[in-house]
Amino acid sequence: MSRKPYQPPMPASWWLKHPAYRFYMLREATVLPLLFFIGSLLYGLYALGQGEASWLQYQAWLQQPWVLALNGLALLASLFHAWTFFVLFPQVMPLRLGSRTLPAWLMVSAQWAGVLLVILALWWLLGGLDAHQ
Repeated sequence: MSRKPYQPPMPASWWLKHPAYRFYMLREATVLPLLFFIGSLLYGLYALGQGEASWLQYQAWLQQPWVLALNGLALLASLFHAWTFFVLFPQVMPLRLGSRTLPAWLMVSAQWAGVLLVILALWWLLGGLDAHQ
């Protein structure tokens, strides 16, 4: 007959007791505003397929203050998630050039430069701020 090992009860707030766990939970919670953003995009695709009236209704919905606020929160959450990923990346996968390891600051800076290049390329492809002309 085998016995189960003792497992002390764990309260639901166990993660609040240590800063590293709180930070981890905050990073994982960044998915919530992103789910709203993805849902907004899917709603937009659906509205686009339903015709002009539905598309105009979708555009009016996007301009509501609470939708703008949640989309702004999604942007901040995605930037926070990217920052934590970029900072951890050199620790998980150090890059070597010959016998030398690239400094972490250089790898993080290169990743942010890549993000900036993608933003600028998309801005250029979409016509910058004069997209309505």
